[in-house]
Amino acid sequence: MQLLPHADEPHAHVVSFDLEASRRADGALALCYRLNSDLSHWRVPKTTEPRRADGLWHHTCFEVFIAIPGSNAYCELNFSPSGEWAAYAFTGYRAGMALLELSAPPAARWVQGHGLLELSVVLEPLALPRAAGPLRLGASAVLEAQSGTISHWALAHPAGPPDFHHPESFVWQLP
Repeated sequence: MQLLPHADEPHAHVVSFDLEASRRADGALALCYRLNSDLSHWRVPKTTEPRRADGLWHHTCFEVFIAIPGSNAYCELNFSPSGEWAAYAFTGYRAGMALLELSAPPAARWVQGHGLLELSVVLEPLALPRAAGPLRLGASAVLEAQSGTISHWALAHPAGPPDFHHPESFVWQLP
């Protein structure tokens, strides 16, 4: 699927922004984001040791929102090219936010090359909402330009300002 820029924001320099997602036999969720762009236009943090950190959405990061059909609860995971990550659980739309406890940091691998920034991450079943059935995904990204300007990318943007938490952003259903 394609991540699309928010209609009110600049998005020059991006050739394509793709996402692949699949459920593995063990219930884990595998994601692969591929940003094809002239990376010299974006602030891409230098790699550090993987660690939990807050506020990653203020800079370049890739995100996934996961819910169960019929439930208002969802979780949010953020991944920075620095190796930093965040995980939150919500009881409803922007409500009841709490740290999502994980048994281990998400298995994330970043690749950066000429014109490519790629994130491959596997989320183990314990990091996902507990459900035997399908998952609803809202995938998104924040790109910070060298000027400090932010652009918001998502599978779908509801009307109004960028809002990755909005239920209308959860458009991909995985079995």
